[in-house]
Amino acid sequence: MRRLWFPILLGLVGVAILCGLGIWQLERLGQKTALLAAIEGRITAEPVPLPASPSPDADQYLPVTVEGAIGGQEAPVLTSVQGQGAGYRVVTAMTSADRRVLVDLGFVPEADKDLPRMAERARVTGNLLWPQESDAWTPAPDQGRNIWFARDIAAMADALGTEPILVVARTIDGADLGTTPLPVDTAGIPNDHLQYAITWFSLAAVWAVMSLLLIRRARKATS
Repeated sequence: MRRLWFPILLGLVGVAILCGLGIWQLERLGQKTALLAAIEGRITAEPVPLPASPSPDADQYLPVTVEGAIGGQEAPVLTSVQGQGAGYRVVTAMTSADRRVLVDLGFVPEADKDLPRMAERARVTGNLLWPQESDAWTPAPDQGRNIWFARDIAAMADALGTEPILVVARTIDGADLGTTPLPVDTAGIPNDHLQYAITWFSLAAVWAVMSLLLIRRARKATS
């Protein structure tokens, strides 16, 4: 019997740990699902006027409406859209009577990158966003060709002379700018906890089977 204690203990402890990790992932799944539902509700809420001093912590995803003139320098961000291929996100400045902010007008194909986009008065309804797209591996903007590789709010605001505030358009009224809005949504926020839970429970099942085989061999050795 002494030879059986170790494989039994090893099997029970291993299965318990792996099942515990699976249960923890299921708990995280519930938390993440609730968080995504809350974000989705905030994104689709009724838009409000742009706050005087919005902040990333308090106002991320806040739906707003801004009005003003569009035209001049742009910061096109290299991207691709499924079904449309490569192109650019057009980030430009919107100037009103008292403010100048960044607006993400949406997608244009590569061939339309340098077409003029101007409007004396446009109304953009969308969401405030402070995207985290830049890291140590992100190339610096190609100033010669005016190509950006991430929506770096601080750098774009400095380049276009605006406040460090970005409104990602959901709808654009009052002007036909030739862009296809790419609204903010939760699709880019990963929620892989169910897959992780299945992985841990599968490993627990494998561990249990291997432990039973080890116990069986130990019993044969003692018989």
